[in-house]
Amino acid sequence: MKKQKAIVIASRVFMGFSALCMLSVSLMAFANPQAVMDLVQVKLTNTDAFSSIRGVYGGVGFCLFLGIMYMAWKEVNRGLVFLALLWGAYALSRIITIYAEGRLGAFGTQWLITESSLFCIAMVLIMLHRAGGAVTHSRR
Repeated sequence: MKKQKAIVIASRVFMGFSALCMLSVSLMAFANPQAVMDLVQVKLTNTDAFSSIRGVYGGVGFCLFLGIMYMAWKEVNRGLVFLALLWGAYALSRIITIYAEGRLGAFGTQWLITESSLFCIAMVLIMLHRAGGAVTHSRR
């Protein structure tokens, strides 16, 4: 029983961390879209560009934050599957870039390692849930 509870707590901590990652980029994009693009040395040159970054990184990122937090309290197992897909898709996108455009710079390489690690953590937590039969949703 203690092991199951520890798995759920670890899962929620991981989900909270992931949600805060999304929130930090989201808030940066809402406040200053150019700051987000400065991370990859891209200059925004018109209001449509600012609006798009604010919408995708800000708006969508904020929705991801809310969804992850909801799942952390109500649907832990589904939230872990979602995060495995999310972090895995980010990593896959960078791998595709390597094959399509060439070697990543320092920023891309750092994030490929980070996103791959987060994918692996999500997968380990999913396996622990399945092996231990941890309770993954709140009682209604």
